Amino acid sequence: MMNFEGLDPGMGDYSPTLHGTLDTGMEPSMDPRLNPSLLQGVELDPEGLTVTVPESVHLLEGMFSELHSVAAEVGIPVTATHFDLQEEMLWMGNHRGHASSFFGPTMGRYSSFQVHSTDDIRHIQSLETGVLFLSKSNLKCYTRGGLVMFDYPMDEGADMHSLIMTDNNTLLMGGLQNYVVEVDLNTVQETQKFTVEVPGVAIMRQSNRFFFCGHTSGKVTLRDLRTFKMEHEFDAFSGSLSDFDVHGNLLAACGFSSRGLNGLACDRFLMVYDLRMMRAVTPLQVHVDPLFLRFIPTYTSRLAIISQTGQCQFCEPTGLANVADIFHVNTVGQLLMSFDVSSSKQALAFGDSGGCVHLWSDAPEVSFNDYSRETEFALPCLVDSLPQLDWSHDLLPLSLIPMPLTSTEQLLSDWPTSLATPCPRRAPPVDPEILRTMKTVGFIGYAANPRTRPRNQVPYKIKEVEMDYDNYNQVPESPIGRDEEPHLYMVPKKYRKVTIKYSKLGLEDFDFKHYNRTLFAGLEPHIPNAYCNCMIQVLYFLEPIRCLVQNHLCQKEFCLACELGFLFHMLDLSRGDPCQASNFLRAFRTIPEASALGLILADSDEQTGKARLGRLIQSWNRFILTQLHQETQEQEGPQAYRGASSSALGSSGESVIGRLFGCEVENSSLCRCGKETVRSSLTLLFTMHYPEHNSHDKTIKEYDFAEILKKSICLEQSTQAWCENCEKYQPTVQTRNIRCLPDVLVINCEVNSAKEAEFWRVQAEYAFNKAMQKEAMEPPKPKEPQPLPTEWCLDGEECSAEGFTFDTRAEDLRHVWIPLTLKMSISKSQGLEISNWPEGEELSSAEEAEGASLYDLVVTVPHVLDARTGGNLVAHIKVGETYHQRKEGVTHQQWYLFNDFLIEPIDKTEAAQFDVNWKMPAIMYYAKRNYHSKYDLRIKNPIEASVLLTEASLARKQRKSHATFIPLMVSEMPQAGDLVGLDAEFVTLNQEEAELRSDGTKSTIKPSQMSVARITCVRGQGPNEGVPFIDDYISTQEQVVDYLTQYSGIKPGDLDAKISSKHLTTLKSTYLKLRFLIDTGVRFVGHGLQKDFRVINLLVLKDQVIDTVYLFHMPRKRMISLRFLAWYFLDLNIQGETHDSIEDARTALQLYRKYLELSRGGGTDEVRKVLKGLYEKGRKLDWKVPDADTGDGQGSPKSTAVFPSVMGL
Repeated sequence: MMNFEGLDPGMGDYSPTLHGTLDTGMEPSMDPRLNPSLLQGVELDPEGLTVTVPESVHLLEGMFSELHSVAAEVGIPVTATHFDLQEEMLWMGNHRGHASSFFGPTMGRYSSFQVHSTDDIRHIQSLETGVLFLSKSNLKCYTRGGLVMFDYPMDEGADMHSLIMTDNNTLLMGGLQNYVVEVDLNTVQETQKFTVEVPGVAIMRQSNRFFFCGHTSGKVTLRDLRTFKMEHEFDAFSGSLSDFDVHGNLLAACGFSSRGLNGLACDRFLMVYDLRMMRAVTPLQVHVDPLFLRFIPTYTSRLAIISQTGQCQFCEPTGLANVADIFHVNTVGQLLMSFDVSSSKQALAFGDSGGCVHLWSDAPEVSFNDYSRETEFALPCLVDSLPQLDWSHDLLPLSLIPMPLTSTEQLLSDWPTSLATPCPRRAPPVDPEILRTMKTVGFIGYAANPRTRPRNQVPYKIKEVEMDYDNYNQVPESPIGRDEEPHLYMVPKKYRKVTIKYSKLGLEDFDFKHYNRTLFAGLEPHIPNAYCNCMIQVLYFLEPIRCLVQNHLCQKEFCLACELGFLFHMLDLSRGDPCQASNFLRAFRTIPEASALGLILADSDEQTGKARLGRLIQSWNRFILTQLHQETQEQEGPQAYRGASSSALGSSGESVIGRLFGCEVENSSLCRCGKETVRSSLTLLFTMHYPEHNSHDKTIKEYDFAEILKKSICLEQSTQAWCENCEKYQPTVQTRNIRCLPDVLVINCEVNSAKEAEFWRVQAEYAFNKAMQKEAMEPPKPKEPQPLPTEWCLDGEECSAEGFTFDTRAEDLRHVWIPLTLKMSISKSQGLEISNWPEGEELSSAEEAEGASLYDLVVTVPHVLDARTGGNLVAHIKVGETYHQRKEGVTHQQWYLFNDFLIEPIDKTEAAQFDVNWKMPAIMYYAKRNYHSKYDLRIKNPIEASVLLTEASLARKQRKSHATFIPLMVSEMPQAGDLVGLDAEFVTLNQEEAELRSDGTKSTIKPSQMSVARITCVRGQGPNEGVPFIDDYISTQEQVVDYLTQYSGIKPGDLDAKISSKHLTTLKSTYLKLRFLIDTGVRFVGHGLQKDFRVINLLVLKDQVIDTVYLFHMPRKRMISLRFLAWYFLDLNIQGETHDSIEDARTALQLYRKYLELSRGGGTDEVRKVLKGLYEKGRKLDWKVPDADTGDGQGSPKSTAVFPSVMGL
């Protein structure tokens, strides 16, 4: 018991009106002498045992008085109280692990549930979504209604006492042990553990400068917010600390002093410390035995000091305590066990040892928070009641009148059996295709599903032509597959959205050659935001851009020009295999401007087809040209990466993008007052503007494309603009003129509504009718059309200089409005002149002298409208001679259709055809004839050996002692043919999407999206063979859904620069190291390298890859894991708990050495014999590596080390 000798004897003389008393009717039930076991089976009233304030009590403003008392569980001490920070609720937890909540100042029971079966609740903290309850060895989170959100168990031996929120998603927990734990509430995982001195931390507070930790030894320590290191220490009490609080620059503490042999005594002096000077000020003497204290800052920084017997005193921390400021909490002899103050400072809550919670307030209309959200209540149980029937009402429904059921009379609803007999609907006839292909075994017939009807559905009306198709028919088997009847599907097969069908082997057995028989590389479509694949191909097939971005290299982590350069390098190397734009699209997602323009699509928008792709790709076109223009003209010292020399293209003052697409534009604004303002700017593309159609005139006038294009470039429009002369907004005529012609004219078609589509359709009809009339007037040419080649031209034997020779007739010009060639010139007298020009003809020398130029159509990007798949984007590209020369060794030009990984040669007229029912124009590129000659088209690889030298880690905690690798010295630089052991580990960004078919097979719709997390390269020869020279952890800014720790060894926090202890780098930095090794010509040794390079987004030539998966593989047999191979051949037990990329890379090198040893020893026959034994052993063991110490004779048959130097590392 506490010492009462110092209490003022006049305390009993205070009027009871200042302090509420218990209702006399409630006193017997609150008698502390009552045996608690008698009440254990009693069901308490749902509203709680509410003790109301007598009517005679009037709460005085500014003076705290008791408002309510509630008995939660009689006789069970209340060990924690907490005012909810989001809602008007008060929480309590008791000694037996039970929690209850009460709503508002009336203390109505809201929820009640068991948190822990045995331990007491020591701390309660409310969150936005739930409430945290801390017990001795558990942290649990519940919804306010009592549903478990998570249960976080502590380490064995933990004795937790307090927690504190450091931000919305992170908390610290401390107790009577030598550490404090930081937990991330998003992942519900421990992120850090800070060591503290014994006996641990019992109380924690926080300010904007420090964490304050109270210890049972009587000390208060001040710790750094980031590192938790101790900065200052106050030795407050000689015995123990009971409570402390911090406000502004003051810290006040109460506790116990040591009294020698008599033990501890409550100290009536509060210790007060000034946090500016870090020293104690005059202690504050109080008139109660302090157990709890809190600052209650309202109009002053006053302190509330609470004793265990219920006395409460208010005083200023720097003034003298006044006896008149004491009031008493009526606990009926019970001791106070917990205390809390509401965030509004208007309410105090006390929990006592008898199970009561007391609410005190300084105002009758109290609110716990300044801004509380509305609390959700359970819906009351609604009992249906019969409506009152008005018999006299004429319109009363007779069905509402209850009728007695008699067994004699038949009800009208009892239909006769003849009319109620079930009559099943007649089954539709079996598809003739099924009957034709069916094979009968016994009495069962088997046939392939022709997929002409929806799955598991039978139409009510059997139509002769079924218009509905199932989802599996979205993907064409092949662009040159079986012909389809034209009335069944409007969109030609090659234009439809193509998707990859995944099998157990992933992509390995998918036949991309079905879709692409050329040697150009397609792009895979399953990556987020891959809608821009068609535009990436467009930029690649513009030779100056291809060379520009491959010469460009800068130090920005996310540079689209650099990433395009890496991607174009892969497209150059590929021989028809598709590539991925994953790294480019990853960098694209991090550009703030792309997000602001709405160019980053959500997965759901891409899959459901909600995105307006036509408008989106035009915005993307404008964005990418502007972004490349900015990135390639930035002059921040040398442009190269980490000291490499500057490229020839990058060193010029202006951007190649500006020279290629840029057009100097003069914008003139003429106010009606006569003042003209002229501004000059550079524009990279133009937008089509169509004439306004008069609603009274039903027919649309005929226009020439060149005429519309000229009006769109030299735009004239009226708008409201600010006039400096008139000093107000005035109607202004704005005119745009161009001063020079660009080398490549980029046009956004802006066909975004039915009105513009109708305009294109009508103009194409006008042009088609003209062509038909012209053909009818001309005499027929006695020329037989050449037959189409049966196979696509890969070697150019049957191709002319223009590719395939198609005989263009007027009939082929249907849906064509745009010309294939334009003549453009700028004269001082007439300005810009644009006219159509016959495609094959050249300009006369006089016209060239006047500055006229010919522009050939080189790119069209249509938006394919397809209701079944949501539509897609494709590109028609006129591929130039240089590309054919590099890829196929022939010199000619040819139009191709690029539809992701489908590539097919097409006729030139098809590129200009736009049937707006399904094919909408989006983007067009016209290129000046022979414009390449102005540009330096040489590519100098900007990646130099300096990328392999030592670099700093991004991680703050990484130290040299933790280094797991030794960077290459200048003398160790790799040469062509050198061996490098490689292994990579990955994390998952998006989970796989799959469906389970009715036959039990799984079909992968979308594979999981992986991101490289760790890359390790080890030396493959020399004195340091097996020593890593790259061991980079890749920092990622994207959300990781699965670290795959069991398989990757990557743990949460390893990729976070703030807390990682690993050597952390950017993906671009490590990518450059690997690119340099590939360009040097080293040979990579590893296990399953195909997937590694695919996720890293690198293309490596086959003769540079030595994959142990295939070295130790027999045809038509399963692939063997690295772990089993290491055990069998090397007697190594690897990958025990998790994978380690250094260990895996070394093991792969050792296995390659073993393979060379076997090959040299006995040739191919010896290798085949060894592999046969390997597969037999694997089948016996079910491909599982036996435990090392089983002693059952299952040890490895080979136990010789391949190179001891590696084993010693």
